[in-house]
This record gives sequence, C-alpha cells and structure tokens, in this order.
Amino acid sequence: MPNTPSGAHDWAGQSWAALFDMDGVLIANTDFHINAWLQFAQQHNQPLTRDQYVEHINGRVAADAMTYVFQRPILPGELIVLTEEKEAIYRELYRPHRQPTPGLLDFLAALRAQSVKLAVGTSAPESNVLFTLDELPLRPYFDTVVDASMVHRGKPDPEIYLTAAQRVGVEPAQCVVFEDAFAGIEAGLRAGMKVIALATTHTHDELADTGASLIVDDFTDLSVAAVRALLDT
Repeated sequence: MPNTPSGAHDWAGQSWAALFDMDGVLIANTDFHINAWLQFAQQHNQPLTRDQYVEHINGRVAADAMTYVFQRPILPGELIVLTEEKEAIYRELYRPHRQPTPGLLDFLAALRAQSVKLAVGTSAPESNVLFTLDELPLRPYFDTVVDASMVHRGKPDPEIYLTAAQRVGVEPAQCVVFEDAFAGIEAGLRAGMKVIALATTHTHDELADTGASLIVDDFTDLSVAAVRALLDT
C-alpha cells in the first residue's frame, strides 16, 4: 500500500479516487451489527433499541458507541475489552452469511481497469477489517485502508476520508465516497467530496435529504462513467 510522507499533502496521484466505507457498503451486514449490539447491550443490562443504534451508533467509532451505550466515559483498556466482546458476537452471527454486496466485485474490477485509486475508510476495529477485507478477500482491490486506529476523530468528522485521500494522492474534490450511514455521509461531505449513499441501512426516503449526490441499492447497475460524472457537477 502506498504511504504519503507525514507533513505536506501530496495530490500528485491519479485524477480521481473512490473511497469506500466497509460495513454496510462493501458488505451488507447492518442487521448483523444491530443484532450483535442488542445482544451485547442486553448482556451488560444496558437498554438499547434498533432506532438508537441507527441514530447514535451506526458508522461511529467504538469509543463513541460504547460511551453512548454505557452513558459514561470508557477507559482505554476497558474499551479494548468491550469492543472485542461485541465484535466477537458480530463475527459469530455474520460469518455464515458473509459475502460482498451485490455487484461490488465487478464494480471494483471496472474501477481498477480504469486506474482509479481505491481506498477504504472504516470506523471498524482492525479485527473486523481483517475478518472482512482479508478473509473474503477484498483487500487486493484497494490501494490503502484507513481504520479507526489510524485517526483521532471518528465520523462524522472528515478526518478518516481526508486521510484516505492523502494516502492515495488525490485531491478531496476529486474523490467520491460510498457510504450507508448518516455519520459517514456527513464525514464525506465535510471532507469536500461527492457522496453516493447505499440504501443498505436506511431507505431511499431517509437518505433523500442527506446531501448525497446519488442513492443506490447496491453496485449492480452502477457504472464507472456515472460515478466519474458526479465530479463534473
């Protein structure tokens, strides 16, 4: 994976880039994460509903999510233990059903064929990144991966997508972000990027006012030309 030296930004790379969230985008796993969070919260006697997950947890880093569930600050050591406990529940639930979002592999191959730079920007912990990108496997398609451990501020802060753009050497204004979560969509927009929303977590109606340039169900009918055209609008 290419690395940009620390310090000054380097926008000397390819003309445009496609940046992908992982959960709910590369894999349509939202229901499994919801069920894992509900099971985890119940085991810790913490009330949590599906609606609360969607509004306060989906797309956010573990530190923010755990703070919301327990309604108190979570110490770093405790955060590691709690996060892996929850993610172990998720991986057990999702492993038998794990597969790429429909149309994804063909779409990634088409992007690569046109030398588009590709990156993942995910709030997931490293264990889930390995579970998804390496075991499916999807990692060979991507030039770089930015996960929660590599940023100081989680989505909706734009840091994760700005970092991904820097790593592939593409100006933010020439990046298209693929997201399913409100927090992630906001992060992409705040980074100065175009956003395509996938209706894997929210409905088309719920996504209509997010500022996304395009809303799709999956990657099946999405062309590279249609995505590239968004950068000219």
